[in-house]
Order: sequence, then structure tokens, then C-alpha cells
Amino acid sequence: MIRALLAMLVLAIPLAPAGADPGVPVPDGYRMEPYRGPTPDAVPSGHVVHTAELKAMLDAGHVALIDVMTAPRRPEGMRPDAPWMPLPRRDLPGSIWLPDVGRGAINPALEAHFRAVLERATDGSRDAPVVFYCLAQCWMSWNAAKRAASFGWRNVYWYPDGTDGWEEAGLPLTEAQPEPFE
Repeated sequence: MIRALLAMLVLAIPLAPAGADPGVPVPDGYRMEPYRGPTPDAVPSGHVVHTAELKAMLDAGHVALIDVMTAPRRPEGMRPDAPWMPLPRRDLPGSIWLPDVGRGAINPALEAHFRAVLERATDGSRDAPVVFYCLAQCWMSWNAAKRAASFGWRNVYWYPDGTDGWEEAGLPLTEAQPEPFE
């Protein structure tokens, strides 16, 4: 009986995301390219959340979800009349897709857009929970979470499992459209 209970407890403990490694140092600044690779197991001024915890947060109430995966770009040098059909982005239901805000350096216009979308997504509350993600082993969501904390948001979560972890758990994804940005 005790062994069965211990086994259940061990199985209930969330595993670190693929690629998260306590040996990966947390950089002082933002991570520049390459963005895919082993990530640290923490984000400054934020909390790490894994799939089961995020699902519980979403079931409990309002959480702003921000997908920071880059949007596909038409390949350079492709003939203008050549058909181009990028694969659609699928993300967590209810997410706002903000491409490029997780890059290591962003221009002032994109930063202002990022701040404005955070204001809208959290109804202006710096204490509202906001979760950043992209794919597993992706630094862009780490950068975006760190950046949001530097803007003054106090309830920042980084979901390093990303859409990969969500899908592996058998949870639904929906086709996404990027947030308009002029």
C-alpha cells in the first residue's frame, strides 16, 4: 500500500521540460540566437509552470496566455508568383500570439506593442497572471517572461514545455493568427 502511494506521488511530480537543465546558467541579459536549445530551470522575477499546473491555473480562472513563437516568413529569393503555404501555428486555446517579442533584442515599436498587448490582456493589472510560451527548448518564451517582469508585471509565468508539452499531454491546440502589428 505504501509503495503504491509513493509510486503515485512520484508519478504526480511534474518533470522538468525536455531540455531544461539546472546546469544551464541564467544569463544576465536576454538570450540571443540560437533560440532553440537547453534552457535553464528558472526565469528571473518569474515562476516556472509545467503542464499540469498550467492546466489547473486555466481551469481556475483568468490567465493571460502569450504565445511568442515567430511567424513564418516568406523565404528570401522566392519568386513572387510562387505559391507559399506555411504550416499554420497551433497554440493553446485563448492565447494571444505575439511573434518576435521573445527575441533577444526588439525594436522600440515592437516593445511598445508588447506593452500595449500586456496592458489589454491583463486589464492593466500588474498582478494579473500572465504565462509566456512557445515550443519546448525555446529561449524566446524565457526572454519574453523576463522582459514582462522588467516592465513591471509581478505575476509572470514561464511555461517551458510549450505547445510541445501541451500536445504531448493530449490537450487541445487551436489554429492561431498573429496579433496585428503595424
